[in-house]
Amino acid sequence: MATLILLRHARSAANGSGVLAGRTPGVGLDETGSGQAAGLPARLEGVPLSRVVVSPLQRCQETVSGLVRQREIEPVVEERLAEVDYGDWTGRKIKELTGQELWKVVQQHPSAAVFPGGEGLAQVQSRAVAAVREHDRQVGSDQVWLLCSHGDVIKSVLADALGLHLDSFQRIVVDPCSVSVVRYTETRPFVLKINDTGGDVSGLLPPKEESSSSDAVVGGSTGERS
Repeated sequence: MATLILLRHARSAANGSGVLAGRTPGVGLDETGSGQAAGLPARLEGVPLSRVVVSPLQRCQETVSGLVRQREIEPVVEERLAEVDYGDWTGRKIKELTGQELWKVVQQHPSAAVFPGGEGLAQVQSRAVAAVREHDRQVGSDQVWLLCSHGDVIKSVLADALGLHLDSFQRIVVDPCSVSVVRYTETRPFVLKINDTGGDVSGLLPPKEESSSSDAVVGGSTGERS
């Protein structure tokens, strides 16, 4: 069972201005985001990474740049982990979009939401989950790998791992530079962390061999990692 760290990019200039950046080129990290990214190497110290997979967009590339440089890892750019194609909504202020009829669909029935001139959220989940499963199969069963992507993309992957319908994915919160952790097994995924912005990395380490089955622990986990 490989362990996957889902890292949302650090805060971008668009996050701070309330703009839906989407796939707009040239959107990098703001000052806060740069500080968040700079803290990643120390935050993940002690966690071995066998692979880093990253969205092609600048804000994700900048988020992992210091980490991959320190680890001497060549990141794998994965197009299927790119931000949602928001089409005609790209570059618009969030406050301008909340009055649109489609906004209600995005909030209450996201599986039916298709952005004008862009893609649907169901399509986003399909491509993202396919990419995650493919990369996870290529990683050794006792290894840890990291994926850096975008909020809605990561939320859709977590919804799949939790067995939630996409219409429930808005219940999941994924903050800038937060980590969520999923361990895939032969029969089901286990979600170990969601939206973690702290420094405790114990939950990111692979479990002991004897506790790494696909079965859930009856009565709940003991919390023992090694």
